[in-house]
Amino acid sequence: MRAIVVAAFGPPEGLHLAEAAAPAPRAGEVLVEIHAAPINYVDLLTIDGSYQFCPICPFIPGKGPAGVVAALGPGVTNIAVGDRVLAMAEAGGYAERVAVAADQCYRLPAAMSFVAAASLSLVYDTAWMALRERARIAAGESVLVLGAAGGVGRAAVQLARALGAGVVLAGIARPERAKTARAAGADAVIDLARPDLRDSLREEVYAATGGEGVDIVIDPLGGAVTEAALRALAWRGRLVVVGFAAGGAFPTLRTNYLLLKNIEVSGLQISDYRKRRPAQLAECFAEIFALWERGKIAPAAATLFPLEEAARALALLRDRKITGRAVLRVRED
Repeated sequence: MRAIVVAAFGPPEGLHLAEAAAPAPRAGEVLVEIHAAPINYVDLLTIDGSYQFCPICPFIPGKGPAGVVAALGPGVTNIAVGDRVLAMAEAGGYAERVAVAADQCYRLPAAMSFVAAASLSLVYDTAWMALRERARIAAGESVLVLGAAGGVGRAAVQLARALGAGVVLAGIARPERAKTARAAGADAVIDLARPDLRDSLREEVYAATGGEGVDIVIDPLGGAVTEAALRALAWRGRLVVVGFAAGGAFPTLRTNYLLLKNIEVSGLQISDYRKRRPAQLAECFAEIFALWERGKIAPAAATLFPLEEAARALALLRDRKITGRAVLRVRED
């Protein structure tokens, strides 16, 4: 089968298309013929060897492809050959086929295309787990989403609105993204590029919330933005660390501040939830698909690339030259 192979850790320019042996599903697994696979920021980290879980080279990268079940391994009874699924594989998505645990496959709504499914993959489930599980969102609560123009950020804005949040604020560093953030459901935009961010972010949030601060912060950025956002939390607020896309040094927290305002800081490594709580991820995708069918959420328009152009797609994502989602189209729907 055709596949993108990482022979050694490094930049995406080192990727190449190769012939690889098609996987065979083991006990509890299914074989999925891939139609579309998302290009995600985390793929860049995996390819250059800086992700928390590094595969052994050579390997095929790519998480969360969508396709059709082609074969079943021993003991699989909950999925059938021919089912259209989102397969939340941790690797192997940049290929024509992948073997993945059956309990990590989610049947798609009849009207959902493989490209749409791939566009939802990894960003909406991450945002859902951050809001539902880690932040325990309640109806009417206010939410600040940092990096709201990115994949997880945009998904978190939409989901916060769909899950009954009160005020939804979108933190962005590039003013040209404001229109996109508002279209996703944000009530107001918080400018993350203003000088003296430590004070200016809190001032903007307080102005948008009547001086109360926000109940929840979803943070895919890290760095100085995290430290500033912590000061904008309301009493009993919750900040969820999802990633460190801003780069630079990891933020440091003064624990006395947590005590004084009765606030919480937690992290989300969603791969652990897939391994440890597959039933909760099934609940997650059931609600995401239901919201999509009701028109409450919609992934950003996808920029499509053929499999052989995976390196170019990743480079464009790294250089912030793609608006919306980047998706590899491996087969036609």
